[in-house]
Amino acid sequence: MKAAIDTNVLAYAAGLDDDERRDAAMHLMRTIPPQNLLVPVQVLGELYAVLVRKGRPRDLARDTILGWRDFFGVIPTTTEALSRAAELASNHQFAIWDAIILAATSEAGCHVLLSEDMHEGFTWAGVTIVNPFASPPHKLLNELRR
Repeated sequence: MKAAIDTNVLAYAAGLDDDERRDAAMHLMRTIPPQNLLVPVQVLGELYAVLVRKGRPRDLARDTILGWRDFFGVIPTTTEALSRAAELASNHQFAIWDAIILAATSEAGCHVLLSEDMHEGFTWAGVTIVNPFASPPHKLLNELRR
C-alpha cells in the first residue's frame, strides 16, 4: 500500500515545532517502508514556503526540499489533477492547495494521505486522510507500517 505525506509532517520532521513533534514525524517515516511513501510536488513547494517564512535561509530550505525529493518518490501535479482538485474544493470545501495534494495523491494510486490538518477519515477517489499523530493510530497507518 502506498501513502503520500502532507506538508505538516515534513515541517515537523524539519524541526519547525517542538522536539516531540519532530521525533514523532521521524519515527513515522522510519516505521513505514520508504518505497511505500511518496510526496506530492505541491507539498515540497509548500514546505519551502513554510521553512522560509519561519526564518530558515533560502539555501537551507532549498536543500531540505531537494533532500526529501531525492528520498521519496515525487508525485507530479498534472492538469487532470488540477481539474479534479477544483471539483473537490468546490464540492467539499477544501482549500485548493489541499485539494491539489489529494487529487495528485489519488492519481498516483496512493490509498492514504498522511496529514494532521486535513479532514481525518475523509475518503475521496480511493484515498483516506489519516492523521499520523492521532492516538490510537488509524488502522490504515498500522497497515502501512507492516
